Amino acid sequence: MSVIPEYETILYDRKERVIHITLNRPEKRNAMSEVMLLELSDALDQADQAEDACVIVLRGAGDKAFSAGADLSGMGKQDSFLKTHEARGRFSEVFLKLLRHSKVTIAAVNGHCLAGAVGLMLACDLAVGRKGFKIGTPEIKRGLFPFMISALILRRIGHRAATELMLLGETVSTDEAAALGILNRAVPDAEFEAIVYSWANKLAGYSPAVLRLGRRALVDQEGMSLEGAFSYLQGLISINAQLDDAEEGIRAFFERRDPIFRGR
Repeated sequence: MSVIPEYETILYDRKERVIHITLNRPEKRNAMSEVMLLELSDALDQADQAEDACVIVLRGAGDKAFSAGADLSGMGKQDSFLKTHEARGRFSEVFLKLLRHSKVTIAAVNGHCLAGAVGLMLACDLAVGRKGFKIGTPEIKRGLFPFMISALILRRIGHRAATELMLLGETVSTDEAAALGILNRAVPDAEFEAIVYSWANKLAGYSPAVLRLGRRALVDQEGMSLEGAFSYLQGLISINAQLDDAEEGIRAFFERRDPIFRGR
């Protein structure tokens, strides 16, 4: 059995095929320091090595904020301009690891989600938001611009909505965020945990190998031409068809039983 890693600013736990990663700085509204980004990057590596796991649930500690974004007090100048510049790349490193991960990722947006945390949420495959909270990119009000996360925002929602969000710096409700496609769903507090765990448990019942192939296909084909995407996807169909889990799924269908997927 693998050892559960311990961190200073995040919590890492696993329950069967579901891995839980929690941003754990509730006194700072889970603002992301450089230490947190480094630990989050390592936690994603740890999760990637858990071959029989299927899904990661990412959330913030407490009941006020998913995350307030970057910890401005901890992202100041270091001992050289170059080190400061490179430290800012920790965000894109984490975003890319989420996008390229072998597990399906769910952002459980249990509170306010602001600034850089919007990028963290958008890098996940699915996002459920608890009603009553705000989502937005208010950086412009602080003399900053959400440069790094703009790449994800523009890819997830329409250009007009994206520019309104970033240039005006306003926040939107979780209901508005769902209408814009920033969230998959906005749900009342009483239903929030049930929806998150329902999705996680459903995904945990599927083949880890097929989920790995499928989610990567969704990410990789975004920049392809239609012809190129079809060719790429044809190859993945052939790979999928050769998996033991595909054979097991078809056999279980004809035998009228639940399949037992082994990730092979």
